[in-house]
Amino acid sequence: MPELDELRATAHPVRLRLLSLLTGAALSAAEAGRELGLSQAAASYHLRVLERAGLVVVVEVVRIRGGDAKRYRHLSSAQPFPLVVPPDSPTGPDAADERAQYVEALVDELRRRSPRRASGPQVSTDAELWVDPETWRRVVHHVGQASALLHAAAQPPRTPGTAPVSMTAALFPMRRP
Repeated sequence: MPELDELRATAHPVRLRLLSLLTGAALSAAEAGRELGLSQAAASYHLRVLERAGLVVVVEVVRIRGGDAKRYRHLSSAQPFPLVVPPDSPTGPDAADERAQYVEALVDELRRRSPRRASGPQVSTDAELWVDPETWRRVVHHVGQASALLHAAAQPPRTPGTAPVSMTAALFPMRRP
């Protein structure tokens, strides 16, 4: 899937929350809506956007009160982390606008989650540094592995013995000034 399509699909806080939710459990639009405080129609709309972008898949169809309900799952993040270097990132005003919207969605999510911060192991890093290509490759690989580990261990909300956690990472090379 083109990077621009993925950016467009994820450039909304609700869709970021759905991806997180659907990493730990397969849910229908109604179930996801209840969990996130959305109407079934709103959840269904956002799920269709994510499905068209290939970010969620229908893993089962269940019969509920005479109708069929699709259960969606976000599977890609739980796979072993591949180090993929795209040949070129999309350019132009559309790409810049989509990246800006994605960053705003990430910021919105951090603002929503931060008041719920609890005590326990945590780390926060903000850095704009100059490093050699091998160090950068290793850092991206390790953060990708940590993300894959976290996604693979995700459980449905409120599973006994689990606690909610937050991880936001945005690693990217920069053009020289």
